[in-house]
Amino acid sequence: MCQDQDMKIVGSKPSDDVKKNAELFSDVAEYEREKSNGNIARAKKLGEKLAAEFVEVFKKDELTFSENDSESLITQKVLLLSFTVMAGLEEYCPNITLANAARTAFFDELNNLDKDLFGKSSDTGAFSFYYLSFRRGIEVDRRVGQTFAMLCSHDGDPIYQELGEALYCWFRSTVQSKVELAEFEK
Repeated sequence: MCQDQDMKIVGSKPSDDVKKNAELFSDVAEYEREKSNGNIARAKKLGEKLAAEFVEVFKKDELTFSENDSESLITQKVLLLSFTVMAGLEEYCPNITLANAARTAFFDELNNLDKDLFGKSSDTGAFSFYYLSFRRGIEVDRRVGQTFAMLCSHDGDPIYQELGEALYCWFRSTVQSKVELAEFEK
């Protein structure tokens, strides 16, 4: 005979729990599949290469256009290019599992290569503004440029907007070419 202690209480929304567990198992299965075909290793290598490229850009002072560049402007350039890596991986990697593996490797390698640059490369506030521009999906380049100008305290300044747009487009193409060179298995 059944006793009260044999009874199990189901949560208020058991179907939500089932969905969450199914998504988790699906993510694990996708990770395992990508790992077994070598794509996770490719994604990690991609992230490391992007970090090396990122550091190289700043070591060569390729982004210093004037001796008058303030420290805050340089920091905004770092944030914009770091965001560009994140958005580019999301846009060009075959799936989010590979994009996440590459992102993690990017930040890990950036931390190994240049701790100062790593410290400047993520600001959730700035990233939120950039992601708003990116997620709209309409005139992303222009909107990212406008966001860059705003974050540089030059909201509406066409020179800063064009600078931000140019930096975004340039480094996004770098990310795209590196993703293509990763040769992910389908």
